[in-house]
Amino acid sequence: MLEYGASPPAGDSDPRPPSPGGLGTRLMRRKPVERLVAEGGKGEGGTLRRSMGLWQLTMISIGATLGTGIFVVLGEAVPDAGPAVIISFVIAGVTALFSALSYAELAGTIPVSGSSYSYAYATLGELVAWVCGWCLILEYGVSVAAVAVGWGQYLNELLDGTLGITIPDALSQPPGDGGVFNLPALLVVLLAMVFLLGGAKESARANTIMVVVKIIALLLFCGVAVQGVRSGNYANFMPMGMAGVSAAGATLFFSYIGFDAASTAGEEAKNPQRDMPRAIMLSLVIVTALYCLVAAIAVGAMPWQKFEGSEAALAGIMKSVSGQSFWAVLLAFGAVIAIASVVLTVLYGQTRILFAMSRDGLVPKVFAKVHPKSGAPRANTVIVSLFCGILAAAVPLGQLADATSIGTLFAFALVNIAVIVLRRTRPDMPRSFRTPLSPLFPAIGFLLCLYMMGSLGAVTWVVFGVWMVVGLVVYFGYGLRRSRLATAEK
Repeated sequence: MLEYGASPPAGDSDPRPPSPGGLGTRLMRRKPVERLVAEGGKGEGGTLRRSMGLWQLTMISIGATLGTGIFVVLGEAVPDAGPAVIISFVIAGVTALFSALSYAELAGTIPVSGSSYSYAYATLGELVAWVCGWCLILEYGVSVAAVAVGWGQYLNELLDGTLGITIPDALSQPPGDGGVFNLPALLVVLLAMVFLLGGAKESARANTIMVVVKIIALLLFCGVAVQGVRSGNYANFMPMGMAGVSAAGATLFFSYIGFDAASTAGEEAKNPQRDMPRAIMLSLVIVTALYCLVAAIAVGAMPWQKFEGSEAALAGIMKSVSGQSFWAVLLAFGAVIAIASVVLTVLYGQTRILFAMSRDGLVPKVFAKVHPKSGAPRANTVIVSLFCGILAAAVPLGQLADATSIGTLFAFALVNIAVIVLRRTRPDMPRSFRTPLSPLFPAIGFLLCLYMMGSLGAVTWVVFGVWMVVGLVVYFGYGLRRSRLATAEK
């Protein structure tokens, strides 16, 4: 028996299409894993190129993850948790770990672009896949803007320390924080767009260089700032109680969204079944260790109350501890590179998710067009970059970060469910990585995601609800009728 919506096996000569069925059946139609894999890399007018190995995939995950939570969001999380922000990082990291295990299994089993959107399409049905993809658009697209907002803070630190000039607040701050138009945020997104238009291989090379620079910058911070650590700064370790730690952890989960970036490169990896699970797990371990180390030293070197409103906290700590601007300038340079790397890799992930959704007919075909020379979806890249760049220049960071967190958590929850479903429906399918103690670990990952979502504020939930309603309107008005599975049934 064929799964509903599946393509017949090779050699099957029965030309009759399956019965479309009712609305409920159409909403639950699944795209078979074999079809997902067979279509891998194929776009409109061209094909994505397989050019990435384990090293490049790991660097993509680290590039999309490492930097945001420390360089930008730390200033928002510390006032919520106090010195216990270290525990918040651990909570967010453990939550990410359970979901990472599920991602690793599915990335090795279904090695395609689209990340959790594609996994949901193969296991939970088209409507759930659309909802997941819509969340990923929120997660990736909005996080690009959120990260870019913080880039201008460190750019000003760098310009001030080297040239003695700064960009006026009206052009370097988002509206609501003293700015009119955040020009640096727009510029860093456009810079990432230029790299991406050159192709995946060239983008991966640039990202690797930037990742090495930002790791060195963070280790440099640790080496200098540890001299200013005072035991008294750890007193009153948890001033806001566990509620504050959880709230900070939910915000900091925003900093871990990058580990799944490798799963968006499934159609450009040389050996995706082997390398993608390894890249996901390796990057998460490296990032979590660095986050906790830097956070522990940062709150030890500066009283937690002083983090309020500081989006360039690490540079300030370096300057205060050393008494010299030289080290702060070096750190600011590292932060500029680090945040640019996050923008580059997360923007890459967003374009590949839209590429997969477009190929399935759920969004316009323009997002699946591949340039034959570069092997990159150029129109997709330009559209997404312009949207994210304008968003970065107009919306405050805090609201963006929380909206990204809730979209991420929802998508991760679905991935954990998808592992359980696929284990039951396709138990004999080859898996290059298997989540330990399944279904226990995926269930724990699912519950942790729900717990973290519950820690977010009411305004964030309202924004998320509105986003979901808009998404459903788009799906029923466009995707339901233009889905390739739907057109194949006619």
